[in-house]
Amino acid sequence: MGLRGLLIGCGLVALGAVPLSAPLGAKIAVPDDDVVTGGGSSILPPYLQCVPYARAVTGIQIRGDAWTWWDQADGRYARGFWPKVGAVMALKPHGNSHLGHVAAVSRIIDSRTILIRHANWSPINGRRGQIEDNVKVIDVSDANDWSQVRVWYAPIQAIGGSVWPVQGFIYSGKPPKAPAVQLAAKPAKAKMEAGAPASLLPGAYDNAPAKLRGAKAPRSSIGDIIGQKMGW
Repeated sequence: MGLRGLLIGCGLVALGAVPLSAPLGAKIAVPDDDVVTGGGSSILPPYLQCVPYARAVTGIQIRGDAWTWWDQADGRYARGFWPKVGAVMALKPHGNSHLGHVAAVSRIIDSRTILIRHANWSPINGRRGQIEDNVKVIDVSDANDWSQVRVWYAPIQAIGGSVWPVQGFIYSGKPPKAPAVQLAAKPAKAKMEAGAPASLLPGAYDNAPAKLRGAKAPRSSIGDIIGQKMGW
């Protein structure tokens, strides 16, 4: 792992399965070779990275540094820009975080607030690599499109002041076979979660370019008629 593994963020390690419904604070058995030991030094205590914990609690089987998860999910898992319980929230590398970060969504509070379970974010009792269960994340984007968030930070017992860019959310299901325009043309069958706009629902913009983020999907003539009735 070396110095790369010591950078703030989450790198490549593995972990056995731990269900999202596991009791808070449940013990996790981690093999000796699945933790970072401070660049090979046996003096420093081992710590848990975010990647194996997110994989364990969601069942989403992606490996590698956190910043690679979003692209790795392309074609393997549904992706979107709205939080959903059981999804992985993927943060972009930002500031001193060179490897990005991944966290599991555990609860939707409202259109601006969720709870997550993740590892190696806040130092707790002077130690990094700690697990935090059901801690708050708030969307601070102007468009309420979950492109920017602030995350609970244990040392101050409050939401942290840093704004983190979000790549998106990776869902446990397979990507939709139908093109995005067809999904957008049938809003009646979509599940509106916590007031999410149709363009941000799971899978609606799977594989969409970043410039379409937060915009409405193109509609067919049928979609236009439905949209008018829905007040879009």
